[in-house]
Amino acid sequence: MKAWILAVGSEMLTPFRVDTNSLAITEQLNRIGCDVRLKAVVGDDVSELAELFARGLGAVDLIVCTGGLGPTEDDVTRDALARACDVALDLDEGILARIKARFEQRGMVMPDINRRQAMVPCGAAVLENGNGTAPGLWMEMRGTSVLLLPGPPREMRPMLERVIAERLAPAAGSRGLFRRVIRITGRPESDVDAVAQPVYSKWLQASVPISTTILAKMGQIELHLTADAPDPQSAASVLESAVGELVAVLGQSVYSTDGRSLEEVIGALLTERQMTIAVAESCSGGLLASRITDVAGSSGYFDRGVVSYSNEAKQEWLGVPEALLRSHGAVSEPVAEAMADGVRERARTSVGVGITGIAGPGGGTAEKPVGTVAIAVVTPSGRAVRTFKFIGPREMVKFQSTQAAMNMLRLQLTEGASLHRR
Repeated sequence: MKAWILAVGSEMLTPFRVDTNSLAITEQLNRIGCDVRLKAVVGDDVSELAELFARGLGAVDLIVCTGGLGPTEDDVTRDALARACDVALDLDEGILARIKARFEQRGMVMPDINRRQAMVPCGAAVLENGNGTAPGLWMEMRGTSVLLLPGPPREMRPMLERVIAERLAPAAGSRGLFRRVIRITGRPESDVDAVAQPVYSKWLQASVPISTTILAKMGQIELHLTADAPDPQSAASVLESAVGELVAVLGQSVYSTDGRSLEEVIGALLTERQMTIAVAESCSGGLLASRITDVAGSSGYFDRGVVSYSNEAKQEWLGVPEALLRSHGAVSEPVAEAMADGVRERARTSVGVGITGIAGPGGGTAEKPVGTVAIAVVTPSGRAVRTFKFIGPREMVKFQSTQAAMNMLRLQLTEGASLHRR
């Protein structure tokens, strides 16, 4: 099946509200093999919404629309669907009675405006809403099924799940769209695609086709593999094989194939090796400690974090020699290494990490421009020290610094070899 998702509400065309329903709807539809081909946010304009409905009727198998089923004048979804289907709106006495009863249960009289919620396009089936006053609607027209859902998630989600279980899933059988995500760091998007494309390009012609999407995020690349399979077992088999092919060519730059974040991968490695960690940060301002401790159970391996912003703090809290700061400068590999050694010795942990750099927007020089960051990772098996040249504004430099530090630690723990660079 091919589907469209329409989210109705002028407020979602402003900077203050975001359409989140479409994500939940897409996830549910993909599970039954329904391919979402279009998502749109539409303002409270009956003509524009009716035009979209009319375009979709006969063009796709399913249109799911959320919002615009309330009692006010700007709730136009029912009217738009009726206009697109060229049918009348009729008052449903059963819906009206349920809305009145709901108000009476709260000791209130139903305002006359709520009668709008009992208006139903001729030929539509009513879907009961146990969590609100706005019923959902199901209508079939020109080979397309149209599902109207209320906008509030607590009302929308239970109704969607019932419709999928009762109407859509039985027709789909066990077929579905099944996904795996490969997460990569330390390589640019173009390099990843150049290596991966010869591998994944052949999968679209396979008996169980796999489509591949490459997404660039700050500090990492994601490869999303989607298998259109007759059942979960077939999907699991072909996806596992596909993941293995990509890992073979991408190597150690792949840090996750099972959905885990880099923070979770680091936590698992430290836990497996019964190791502890302490970090010393300058330009990242505590972000590394924050990200590591975002993982539940991190108290089992994270000991402490020191934000040593000034040279004095580096000397007093970490024991960085003043002569080292004078000869190399605060932003240097020797200082980053001394920070990692200092925090590791004071915390008596297995691992020490040091980050020092220039996050900007000021403070850069010709020799050390904004974005210059030195990172050191010290473990029982060796030490890794490297200088990076990150681009972007301050928050991007800070995030990339922590991403690089965790990746250096991951490689040090998995490879067990020194990556010391001067």
